[in-house]
Amino acid sequence: MSVFPSSVHQSAIVIRLRAAGCVFAEDEAELLISTARTPDELTTMVDQRVAGLPLEHVLGWAEFCGLRVAVDPEVFVPRRRTEFLISQAAALGGRSATVVVDLCCGTGAMGAALAAVLDGVELHAADLHPAAVRCARRNLAPIGGHVYEGDLYEPLPDTLRGRVDILIASPPYVPTEAIRLLPSEARVHEPLVALDGGADGLDVVRRVIAEAPPWLAPGGHLLVETSEGQAARTADAMAACGLTSRVARSDELYATVVIGTKPTE
Repeated sequence: MSVFPSSVHQSAIVIRLRAAGCVFAEDEAELLISTARTPDELTTMVDQRVAGLPLEHVLGWAEFCGLRVAVDPEVFVPRRRTEFLISQAAALGGRSATVVVDLCCGTGAMGAALAAVLDGVELHAADLHPAAVRCARRNLAPIGGHVYEGDLYEPLPDTLRGRVDILIASPPYVPTEAIRLLPSEARVHEPLVALDGGADGLDVVRRVIAEAPPWLAPGGHLLVETSEGQAARTADAMAACGLTSRVARSDELYATVVIGTKPTE
């Protein structure tokens, strides 16, 4: 039951949200009302949203690939466009047991979504940001996922070398000079380490690719989310590391994923 069931109260919330620039004020008001447990909590949540806190941080969760994923403050919010990467990875996963590694995992949403559609997944995830690691453990521990804190591959157990069937990554790929152009929700409330990809946006992407081959199983796949303008350079980096590469795009989600495959011989 809603803590504020009357349409009058809901209309007042919609008016406040719309005045704060929330484009989908009606939808957001419904989510806030249905999530809040007390009138005081609802008031706090509306105040936070009006002040510019991302909706997912206010709610404490985000919907991703049909799952409700916990999202803690100061953790990167999973984007809907990243669902395209999951659909591409799922198509490559096959039906047998699959070893999956989610790098730069943030909330762990990507790993959780892939584990939900593939059978017998052995799931590992890693992130450099302590808040993200704590959040990912909340999301992945219940499904048997292992989450490590550290820089890219550094914290992964050596037993994974040469065994990874699907390696997914949505690393920071925003060029440093473009950070200032991002919406304030991202610039102010999400960690810079999850956004800033260096001068051309590909600093971390290149590292993910360069260090991937020893971890991939023969025929294993690396899927990296990037921008359309960065796709060719990302594909070239994969080819330079001995991976066959291709670019997949979704016009509907404005998403670009570069997929590299390790040769079987």
